[in-house]
Amino acid sequence: MSAGPTPAAVAVAREYWRLMGSNDFHAVGAVLASEFVLEWPQSRERIRGAARFARMNAEYPAHGPWSFTLHRLVGGEAEAVSDVTATDGVQTARAISFFEVRGGRITRLVEYWPEPYDAPAHRAHLVERMP
Repeated sequence: MSAGPTPAAVAVAREYWRLMGSNDFHAVGAVLASEFVLEWPQSRERIRGAARFARMNAEYPAHGPWSFTLHRLVGGEAEAVSDVTATDGVQTARAISFFEVRGGRITRLVEYWPEPYDAPAHRAHLVERMP
């Protein structure tokens, strides 16, 4: 990130996903604060610090390099929310990520990785199937 005014949370989150797409997970530390915390409420896990974050991503069982498709990114000066699809070419998942940013760095990231499921038959007459 360049010197100058502190970037808004949306710009920091966009840079986070760009760096994640490099698959150099240590490089992501450039946008993580020293007190960075990642929380996954669904599995009740918390990861503290850039080093553990990078190691967790590097050790995650993958079939190839990860790519990330940013569907939506909204927010303001201190908070941002993204909707992203991650894939390694075999596994695909969608994440909703809540970023808290201070001083141009991510201090807290809370992510939800929901599992897809088939729509119930009882409402089939009311809905359209999405691709």
